[in-house]
Amino acid sequence: MKKRPLRWLIAIALLIPIVWLIGHFLFPAAKPNYLTAPVARMDLEESVLASGTLKPVKQVSIGAQVNGQLKSLKVKLGDRVSKGQLLAEIDPVLQQNELKKAEAGLARAEADRRAKAAQLVQFELALKRQKTMLASDASSRADLETAQAQVDSTRAELVALAAQIRQATVDVDTAKANLGYTRISAPMDGEIISVVTQEGQTVVSAQSAPTLLIMANLDTMTVKAQVSEADVVRVKPGQQVYFTILGAPGKRFYGTLRAIEPAPESISADSTATAATTTTAVYYNGLFDVPNPNHVLKTSMTAQVSIVQGEAKQVLALPVAALGKQEKDGRYAVRVLENDQPQERKVRIGLNDNVNAQVIDGLKEGDKVIVGDPAQLAADKPSEPIF
Repeated sequence: MKKRPLRWLIAIALLIPIVWLIGHFLFPAAKPNYLTAPVARMDLEESVLASGTLKPVKQVSIGAQVNGQLKSLKVKLGDRVSKGQLLAEIDPVLQQNELKKAEAGLARAEADRRAKAAQLVQFELALKRQKTMLASDASSRADLETAQAQVDSTRAELVALAAQIRQATVDVDTAKANLGYTRISAPMDGEIISVVTQEGQTVVSAQSAPTLLIMANLDTMTVKAQVSEADVVRVKPGQQVYFTILGAPGKRFYGTLRAIEPAPESISADSTATAATTTTAVYYNGLFDVPNPNHVLKTSMTAQVSIVQGEAKQVLALPVAALGKQEKDGRYAVRVLENDQPQERKVRIGLNDNVNAQVIDGLKEGDKVIVGDPAQLAADKPSEPIF
């Protein structure tokens, strides 16, 4: 009876390896399942992204330089106009009266000059007689000096009257110009994009010229792209640029970067004093022009701009998600799946569009790079709250 427990122990000891062998061969352990992506050829483009606003390349605010009531408006919103075309008229009565007043002042000054010139002739004859009489001892020297003084003063008065005539002439020219300003003409070819003042309104230009109309040349549009201070160091004039608009996201409009404004729009006199405390992001305007023959592009539209830094056609590329830690020599660690086992490679990267990166060396076409581990992703996933 004492040998029976020993037999059970020996049986159990023999049964454990047999069960393990059966489980190992009939139910093998699941192999690790990695998320992979092949190294493949594709077109890559590295660019700086920016948000921009469309403006006409030429835009003019047309104002009134004289006071008065807007008598008539010759155009309406959306009209195309030519340079020199009449746009509006201001009631000219005030300016006509000013012109008549200036012309009257000029006429009075010219009449005074003619009268004074005639008087000068009379005084010169009197002076001549006094000289003759003094030579015959028929007059005193005091009379001669009086006659000379009258001639000299009259000549001086003629000089003053000549200056008054010049001033009156300027007044007439100014009045004529102001009268001309009551007829407002187009300064260029373009389109009326805003009507600010309506017929019947009174305009007063005491301090600044009030705006009546805004016109623009919409054949060419300028894009102001706001480039962040982190990217502006990589942006240079001459680089290729393209953008899309919300109304046509599938259509690209191309141009060439013309300039980078040297200072942000937010710069002010006290910007130096507040630079240390401000937390506002700083943006610099990149400017470029784009043809707009059909006027599809409108003023103040928003543009999603890409400033191309580099592009490559049909180069080897891998997903950016496959890149590991960057080494000191600039290479990246990448895991490649070979015979169902991960192997680490060192890879040199070129262009990077933040989705895919160009492979310069370290991998060949068709290599499967590991972009994720489902087990690790499941472990990193936050657990559901229990209520």
